[in-house]
This record gives sequence, structure tokens and C-alpha cells, in this order.
Amino acid sequence: MSGVHLAVDQGVARIRFEDAAGRNAVTLDFCRAFARVTRLAATDPDVKAILLSAKGRFFSVGGDLADMLAHVDTVRDHVQEMTDLFHVGIRHLHHAPVPVVVALHGMAAGGGMSIALAGDLIVAGKSGKFNSGYTRSGLTPDGGLSWLLPRLVGATQAFRIMALNPTIGSEEALRLGLVSKVVEDADLDEEIEAMLAVLRAMPTCVLGTLKRLMHEGAGRSFEAQLDVEGEMIARRAENPETLAILRSFLSGG
Repeated sequence: MSGVHLAVDQGVARIRFEDAAGRNAVTLDFCRAFARVTRLAATDPDVKAILLSAKGRFFSVGGDLADMLAHVDTVRDHVQEMTDLFHVGIRHLHHAPVPVVVALHGMAAGGGMSIALAGDLIVAGKSGKFNSGYTRSGLTPDGGLSWLLPRLVGATQAFRIMALNPTIGSEEALRLGLVSKVVEDADLDEEIEAMLAVLRAMPTCVLGTLKRLMHEGAGRSFEAQLDVEGEMIARRAENPETLAILRSFLSGG
């Protein structure tokens, strides 16, 4: 059983981890389903936002270490197969042409932390927390964590978090820039739905373009980024939907 469910509703692709009994651990079946549903969500032309959430007390505890040991005779091949599929799903989220929203409650550890940080907007309940956990188990990070984390918190803090494995609560995560906002657990669903309503109302493709500008801009010089920004805003200016919005503004609509 994969424990990964996808439902598309009113322009939102809702991906939910539902193996509460297994603490939403990352297994081979999970990785297969994760790769599949993220592809469906990222390629659906009717989707304007992707939501990641989880059932139970844990967002995801990451890799199932008992499962790895159960395949001890072929553990390298087993883990490689898992990470290949897991990384397909992470790539789908990273390159999705729409914003990825994460509703974080409970622990996001190991691969669960990698999934959460793949979000563009991460709203944490007070119970939300992170723990890298990899090095404590004799492993190294995957799911893009070693790329994402330094870009979010800087190299020194990222090394501390991945080397020493502190548990980072929601308020510290907000201070470090790991999450966008912290709310009471009881208010998390309401906050997420309000955010999704704003995202759904945005002009078509504009947020996907913003996402591309930010992701791809990290590899450009400032001057090159200015050139790309100029090209992008000019393209948007001639878009019929954009022109309609501008006319509405000018007419007081």
C-alpha cells in the first residue's frame, strides 16, 4: 500500500500522504506512487496549485530503515531504485509550472523534510517540525536537501542542520526561513484554503513564470537576470488576460 492519494478539485491538485499508521514513511511503494501522482499533478493543464498534506500525527518520518535492512543482501540496488523514483517526484514538484503549497503538521524528517522543502509556500502548524536525520543513521541527504537547504538558510546553518540533526520547531523554522508562516494547528486547514483561493484567482501562468524566474535566476548573473526579467514582463504585457486586467484597473473595475 503506497499511502499516497491524489484528488484534483477546483484547480487544486491535492496530494495527501495517508499511511498514518506507518507515519507516512518513504518506502519503495511510496516512491512509485509519489512519482506518479506528482507527474499527474504537474502536467494537468487545469491545475493552478499543488497542495501537499498528510494524515495522522506525522507529515513523514522519511525513509523506512527497517525496510532497508529487510533488503540487506541487495540494499544498494534497493535504495538506488527508491531514490531514483523519489527524485522523479521531487523534480516534478520543483519544475511544476504552478506553486506547490505544503501544509506541515507534525514531524518532517529525512525524506519527509526534503518533500516539505520542495514547496514554494510552506505553512506550518505549531506542531510542525523538521529533523534531517540522515547522518545519524550513517546516510547522506537525498531528495535535493543538500541543494535546497543551503539556499534557504545559508551554508553554515545548513551544515549544522544536516550534520547535527537538531529538531527544528515551527517558530525556529520561521526565523530560519524554512517555512512561510506559522499558525495554530487548529487553524492550519483554514489558512491553507485561504491561500489556495488567492492562488486560484491569479492570472493564468503568472505564478509559474515567477517560479521559473526565481529557480533559474540562481544560476545567472544579475545583469543576465535583468535581461530575462525584461523579456518575461514584455511577454506578459501582451497576454490577452493581462491586457484585460490592466484595462479593468484603468476603468476602476
